Amino acid sequence: MQRVLVLSSKKQPLMPCHPARARELLKEKKAAVFRRFPFTIILKEREGGELQRTELKLDPGSKTTGMALTVHGDNGIRLVWAGNLSHRGHAISESLSSRAAQRRARRNRKTRYRPARFDNRAKPKGWLAPSLMSRVHNCETWAYRLIRLCPVTDIAIETVRFDMQLMANPKIAGVEYQQGSLHGYELREYLLQRDGHTCRYCGGASGDPVLNIDHVQPRAKGGSDSAKNLVTSCRTCNEDKGATLLSDWLKAVSKSRSKLNKARATRIPKVIAGRSPSMRDAAAVNATRYRIGDVMKATGLPTTFWSGGRTKFNRSQQGYQKDHWLDAACVGETGQQVFIPSSAVPLAIKATGHGSRQMTLPDKYGFPRTKAKGCSRVKGFRTGDVVKAVVPVGKYAGKYLGRISVRKTGTFSLQDSAGKRDVSHRYCTKVHSCDGYSYA
Repeated sequence: MQRVLVLSSKKQPLMPCHPARARELLKEKKAAVFRRFPFTIILKEREGGELQRTELKLDPGSKTTGMALTVHGDNGIRLVWAGNLSHRGHAISESLSSRAAQRRARRNRKTRYRPARFDNRAKPKGWLAPSLMSRVHNCETWAYRLIRLCPVTDIAIETVRFDMQLMANPKIAGVEYQQGSLHGYELREYLLQRDGHTCRYCGGASGDPVLNIDHVQPRAKGGSDSAKNLVTSCRTCNEDKGATLLSDWLKAVSKSRSKLNKARATRIPKVIAGRSPSMRDAAAVNATRYRIGDVMKATGLPTTFWSGGRTKFNRSQQGYQKDHWLDAACVGETGQQVFIPSSAVPLAIKATGHGSRQMTLPDKYGFPRTKAKGCSRVKGFRTGDVVKAVVPVGKYAGKYLGRISVRKTGTFSLQDSAGKRDVSHRYCTKVHSCDGYSYA
């Protein structure tokens, strides 16, 4: 159970209170609900109060960032609020790749000519890919949001730097560590030399003399361009495998009795066994750690940075399980002795964005197949709003609480944990406006 965030009558943050106390204030009409996620009440008469030291702690991750608010009271340090923030970097990357493919296809066809935009491709200093910047922006948004709703006095961040070479080869040391695996080689020549100028999948059984470079974990499935994820492949095997996962391709070739597929079935398990896991997530954390730190320091609050080893030590010593929000609570020196109630449940926050800027949806050839988007607001509602629907009669009679997708007809699609259903706008009452995130 988490504490309820509290604002004064002048919207100044006060100390969080127990949910039972919040229910009592709401029942007596001394407070009103200010925000549903995170749940915040605003007092109608009280203007100030005694404040205690409150820390905002972050455990930035590639896919999920843990957040925690801890209060330093007379009885020690206690967790009062926590959340797991899921990022949407992969969805952004896929959308950009899809858009680039459509534009490239239009330029290459003999249709309306669309020249490549070479005049605006200079990247400013410190540029990060949009999929990485979304992680920074999510952390920034929630840091400022929590600072407005809670009297945060200082910030503690776990800053991790992953050693990519050491992760790939734990025994590397000395000059070899300084030079790296590609020292003295171009990437292609390095791979050809490493694989003996032979296809790793069939060992030359295809008879195809043309050698390509193939991603073991396809880029479409999250594979990186690291040398550990690249192998020498003949053109026949490369085209046959395509964007299929190696494990799925192995099942397919194992069903055939041809000489080529028998050779593949023998060699592919060796490639799978020798392939290192993707380091995409580690690279994302490395690339964003300083930018997130700069954003937190820009708040003007005292900000400290701590290692992941210190966090793990604090968590292990206190017997807490591994989770992002628990790691966040254990960040730093003050994380050595932090009380986390057994009933504490983090708020699950998922970045969803504010919808697509694309005016029309294309077909497989890149031509528009839908009409231009209309007004995003219908009857005072927007897609993504959380509403309470009380349907008196009909197939979907009952009470529901969930997110809606608006239609210009006024009949919305409401989705909750039980599924989807159609409800009229007349039965809907907004409880939380769309803010680019979903909550559970």
